[in-house]
Amino acid sequence: MAVDTAAKPRKGATRMADIPPDVLVDLSAGRRETATLAEGLAIDFATLLAAAVPETSGDVRFDAKDGVTRRMAQAAGAALAAVGPGAIERLALHPSDTVRGWASYALAVLPGLPLPERLERIRPLADDPHFGVREWAWLAIRPHIADRIDDALALLAPWTTAGSERLRRFASEATRPRGVWCTHIALLKDEPWLGLPILDPLRADGARYVQDSVANWLNDAAKSRPDWVREVCARWEAESPTPATGYIVRRALRSIKPGKTGKPGKTGP
Repeated sequence: MAVDTAAKPRKGATRMADIPPDVLVDLSAGRRETATLAEGLAIDFATLLAAAVPETSGDVRFDAKDGVTRRMAQAAGAALAAVGPGAIERLALHPSDTVRGWASYALAVLPGLPLPERLERIRPLADDPHFGVREWAWLAIRPHIADRIDDALALLAPWTTAGSERLRRFASEATRPRGVWCTHIALLKDEPWLGLPILDPLRADGARYVQDSVANWLNDAAKSRPDWVREVCARWEAESPTPATGYIVRRALRSIKPGKTGKPGKTGP
């Protein structure tokens, strides 16, 4: 039976060495959700996969030297190979947040899905109550977003008006020019103004979760187009003099050094 972590939030260990043995056993058996990134990194994926998808017969071996995103994709692929496409729904309903993360990667590697369908099917995972599942959702699907960035921006623009702050944040986080634990999107590094259909609707979002993502999006862009970021921030401050916008602007500009101008040429539309 899964531990009801929603009823009583648990303060997890911030270092793998500090995870109590009984907690680690529960995590690797899929009986408990992680409370920190360190706990997620400490999970024995082979044990968890055998528990969540016994059809794999415990034959899958994970290399400890592989990064966690590679192991996430490997587990998802093994589940698909053992169960077929129906594995996605099963993984997505599992009490373990790591297993639900595998559902995102299974959706990412499932062949033949058009981008609109892939994004629609990732939506419940992007709105998952657990912070980790939401991160796996955008990380897993990002290669498809990067490959068709123009289409992705158009498809994700309506997400910026979603009632859930988690979905609004997904639209921003999944399209960041640089991002974390993921490949960069070269077009948005060079032409970040293409992201304005995502950014402009979120410039005064009331959720700090969204504000931080938008600020980080602009901070990414500032590494190659600082003049454009300054222009956007100045416009936002003039058009939307709210505390939320002020917070985003301060964080967006945090890495721009005085006098930095970035790449020569066009600064925006």
